[in-house]
Amino acid sequence: MEILLVPINDNIVQSMKVNVTAVAPPGAPHMRDNTCNNVVSEVIYEIEFSGTHGIQSVSVRFKVSNISENSGSSLQQRFTLHFWTRTLSHTLPRSGNPGYITEAPLLIANSGATQHMSILRSEGDGSCSQFLRHTVQFGRNMRTGCKLSLSPILEESNCSYIQQKLYKAFQGMNRAEDLAITGSAHSTQAEEWTTILIQKCSVQAVNCTSCCMVPVTLEIQILWTKVGLLSNPQAQILGARYFYQCHPLKLLSTSRVPLTTVVTFTDMTEWPEPPRGQPQMHWKLPFDIFFPFKVALNLERSYRGDLAGYFLLILIMSSILCF
Repeated sequence: MEILLVPINDNIVQSMKVNVTAVAPPGAPHMRDNTCNNVVSEVIYEIEFSGTHGIQSVSVRFKVSNISENSGSSLQQRFTLHFWTRTLSHTLPRSGNPGYITEAPLLIANSGATQHMSILRSEGDGSCSQFLRHTVQFGRNMRTGCKLSLSPILEESNCSYIQQKLYKAFQGMNRAEDLAITGSAHSTQAEEWTTILIQKCSVQAVNCTSCCMVPVTLEIQILWTKVGLLSNPQAQILGARYFYQCHPLKLLSTSRVPLTTVVTFTDMTEWPEPPRGQPQMHWKLPFDIFFPFKVALNLERSYRGDLAGYFLLILIMSSILCF
């Protein structure tokens, strides 16, 4: 199946056509135990376009269900079209200048294209949304959960495919490679970006011959700090890590996999200790500007007290000697 790159009335050449790619096509419909399996219940078209350049790519996804011939139930099919375009880096607003502003979107980059970091979002029925995602906001810890549907026919040879599908679901359409250190980072300045560390799962399952180790939890760990003047500190990213937690998936027995995403921000700021002790000459302004005068006054009072004590002792000794 092909569609036109842009609407034209002239002769159509092959370069003006765009192929429609099927993503994870389901198996052929078949009857088993009075149940019709792999009946298409929903078709989702995802169309990427780029302004005047027309359509760039088209993919189609299928959702299938099983219908029993004894139940007499009907099937309602749904058709969805989703159009999207890659946002250019200069169209994104700043998330701070220069430091991040609390609850501003985190900026990520992939091959020079700047996007907002996002995580999985659930639909009303608890399933993972194909297109809608939560935007990660600076300083805001998050936790989301949803269930991703898999093909009802899973074989051991599909373990690698299942792993890649779950990784892509966690990452979304805009896979993160670099994270902006500040909220005003430029995509052309490499020093303003830090590489995201990614720790994936092991391929082999432990003590299970028919299992597949798949990612079920993604922990996004972000370290940040405040730098600059105490009167106007700026928030900066120190580093980030994508840490996947895995679980053995029993093949041929699971159709929906629960996925969880956790985002945590850890403040690594080291605040300077306040000054202690006597005022120093290099201080611009002591905490107590009258401190030197208080010290001098206390010394004078102590000196006067010592003189009075000595004078009283002399009077006592003189009276004793006279008698």
